[in-house]
Order: sequence, then C-alpha cells, then structure tokens
Amino acid sequence: MSDIDVLAVLRALSHELAPEQPACACHQVAAPLCPDRPASAPGLAPLGTVPDAAAVARLIDHTLLKPEATPDQVRALCADARRHGFAAVCVNPVFTSLAAGELAGSAVAVASVAGFPLGASLPEVKSAEAARAIADGAHEVDMVIHVGALKAGDDPAVEADVRAVADACRATGALLKVIIEAALLTDEEKVRACAIARLAGAQFVKTSTGFGPGGATASDVALMRRTVGPGFGVKAAGGIRDWAAARAMIAAGASRIGTSNGIRIVDEVR
Repeated sequence: MSDIDVLAVLRALSHELAPEQPACACHQVAAPLCPDRPASAPGLAPLGTVPDAAAVARLIDHTLLKPEATPDQVRALCADARRHGFAAVCVNPVFTSLAAGELAGSAVAVASVAGFPLGASLPEVKSAEAARAIADGAHEVDMVIHVGALKAGDDPAVEADVRAVADACRATGALLKVIIEAALLTDEEKVRACAIARLAGAQFVKTSTGFGPGGATASDVALMRRTVGPGFGVKAAGGIRDWAAARAMIAAGASRIGTSNGIRIVDEVR
C-alpha cells in the first residue's frame, strides 16, 4: 500500500472544497470526507473473504462495453447474469433499455455509463446522459471523472463534474460509481479523486474504464479503500480475468468487481 499521507490530502481538500463543513473529531477533516464516517452505499457487499460461488457472483458487474457489441450479445450477457445471479450488467447507453427489458423481474441491476471512456464531456452532458440512462431503466451509473481537471489541480471543477451526475442519480435513487482511471494518476491524485467523489455525492469509486493504459491493481484498491473508509463502495475493474485476480481485489477492499469474465470466475470458485 502507498505510504502517502491520506489524511493530509483530506485535510487540504476540506479547506479547499468544504470550509463550511464541521470537522470530524477523529481526523479533523470535513465530516463528509471522514473515512470513518458511516456512508450510505446501496449495493455494497460485505468486505472480506468471500466463501462461495453465489457470494462471489453477487460481487460481479457482468460487463460488455466494447464498441462492437451487438444486441444479441447484450441479450446473452443478461441471460448469463440471470443464471449466475450477478450484481449487475454494465452496458453502453444504447443498450440500457434492452438490458432493462431482458432483466425485468430479476434481482440483477442494470448499470450504464456516462462520459465514457474519456471523461472529457461537459458536466451537463454527463448529467443528461445519466438521466436518460435512468429513464431507460438503469439502476446504476458508472461515470468517468474529468481526469484533466484533476491533474491540473482544479478540484472545484472535478467536484462540479461529479455533483452534476450525482444530482441526476439522486433524483431517482440510482447508484453512482465514479471511475477515476487510476493508471493515469499519481497516488495523491487518486486520493483526491476518491475524496471528491465522496464529497460530491457518489456511492462508489471505481478503478478503471478498461480502455485506459492499465486496469485494476490491488495496491490501488487498498489506497482507495483507505481513503473512503469501510462504508463506501470500491469497484475494481479492468484486467480481472480469473478468480485469483478477483480474490486479490476483494482482499484489498473491493466491494464490486467489474469484468467480462464473471462466468469463468464463479466457475473457478466452485
């Protein structure tokens, strides 16, 4: 795990983005940023060792985000998700309505994406994309953070970007996951991204789009978990192809796994 001073970063963000917020007694950071403060994250699986295939399946977002994906492939994805009891399917916006129809009456959630995969859309565009996905039947939205603003140190712009989508999700109770694209960030930037996502009203932070220069790592998941605390969602995604990789992410603190290899993973657990 990184030896970065997470609390120092959180205190700096408290001063910059939430000076009006009361400080927590435990860490002297703005209360919404306190990693020990209870957070509401619907869909958050218990942290720790996962004992059986059914429990593993409930951690998995069964994912198909390839640009060449076809309607028949999305139907097959949904059928797989029903059969194995996955937490969600994650599809591009053009397939949200189709997935919602295929999964009607099941316990499998539908997740769609906003600002995907670059995160470089305007906040109002991401917000509209999220609102349309929700109207089409999405229960969850995975948005990509404004990576360039984060790297430029423009934290207010990053917060406004996330908050615009969070507001759209909050109106209907949809769950928001914020993709930070960790492979493009320094450890300090990862901490800032996670803290801003929490402050702005998200319920999860997510490592990667799967389209960036690298995917999930256990060290990134551990750092993200340390930043957001135990009551907030951390989704590991990108390059998780088997149970050994998924188990490492869960041990590091992941509460969801985004993968197109969910069937292989649960079969290896059996």
